Amino acid sequence: METLSKNKIKWIKSLKLKKNRDNENLFIIEGKKIILETIKFHSNNIKLICSTEKIKFKNIPSYIIDKNIMKEISSLKTPNNLIAIVKKPIFKNKPSNSLIVVLDNIQDPGNMGSILRTCDWFKVDKVICSKKTVDIFNTKVIQSSMGSIFRIPVEYHYLPDYLKQTKLPIYGTLINEGENIYKNKFIQNEAIIIIGNEGNGISKEIISYINKFITIPRFGKTESLNASIATGIILSEFRRMN
Repeated sequence: METLSKNKIKWIKSLKLKKNRDNENLFIIEGKKIILETIKFHSNNIKLICSTEKIKFKNIPSYIIDKNIMKEISSLKTPNNLIAIVKKPIFKNKPSNSLIVVLDNIQDPGNMGSILRTCDWFKVDKVICSKKTVDIFNTKVIQSSMGSIFRIPVEYHYLPDYLKQTKLPIYGTLINEGENIYKNKFIQNEAIIIIGNEGNGISKEIISYINKFITIPRFGKTESLNASIATGIILSEFRRMN
């Protein structure tokens, strides 16, 4: 294993910024579990791995660093022992457009990662994000997605332009408004499902594009559902009916 040069340390730190990740088409993965999964299924995407322990990885440039350097290059409050620099995934096969989840200004990285993982579980064909939605290559998003970023295409669009050109039925989720999801019938096996911002819901600029409003009925007293949990409930109902 080699030691990490000052230039490489500076370069890795630069990838904490979205503009640098976009320019280089790279991102950072932290944590043993997700890195080992990436090695198993996407080893060609890995540019290098840094470790605080002497661990060699076959055919992958590996560097040993001390814990202080790991703290310096990590984006986490409590850094792991492994960090990897990885190429962004490219989806060669064009996905079908039968089930699409649209995320309207989702801000919380943990929520975002969980939503991607949920979409992966229910075999969503594509996730479309508003321009203000958190970057999927944010380290915390990657951690909570548990590798789903490699399996589901994600695109960022100006949502009014995207929604106006689709021919799919568009469902919008609201709190305490719209048709009860357990009484609604997803007759079509194709749909766009919009999930709104954690605090503000679906933005006014896209409300007019929604064909049908749906809601998850509340039985208790809590004010709202976590966006990722709401996504899971809605997708479960969609798949159950189709």
